[in-house]
Amino acid sequence: MDRAKLDSILTTLGEQVSPGSRIFLIGGSALTLLGSPRPSLDIDFVGDDIHPSELLRTIMDKAKEMKLQVDVVPLDRFIPLPEGNDQRSIRIGQFGNLEVNVIDPYSIALSKLDRGLFTDFDDIIFLIKNDYIILEEFLQITKNAMSKAGKFDLHPDILDHLQELQSRLK
Repeated sequence: MDRAKLDSILTTLGEQVSPGSRIFLIGGSALTLLGSPRPSLDIDFVGDDIHPSELLRTIMDKAKEMKLQVDVVPLDRFIPLPEGNDQRSIRIGQFGNLEVNVIDPYSIALSKLDRGLFTDFDDIIFLIKNDYIILEEFLQITKNAMSKAGKFDLHPDILDHLQELQSRLK
């Protein structure tokens, strides 16, 4: 889905939720809101997938009615969240009762580096080239994450993924 479609969906969802509701997006939909030209296939929200909040249950129910693919992503269980991540989220705007934010771009990039799909490298490059993340700082964040790898299920080839990213940036 492109930006116009995503805006329409978020507006519809914003009509269904309580005033003062706030979500954080991650993944392709978050990048679409930041200006990425690559369309997103789904909408990923940061939250607890085992015990979703009332807000996320409402969004998932409405998305089901709309035949939309949505996923709740417990990001803090997948990657070590970088220091300062809570201050780097980006407010996108108000959609009815719903305030929409994009989660920390460094956290997005780290999760994509961990997964290491072809499109994930493109997404990280988009974040770098559009000044949402600084490569040197991302390298340090990745190094810090590796020191905590035992507590998370980081991909065993994440350092190879990092080398691939750096070769694509040349």
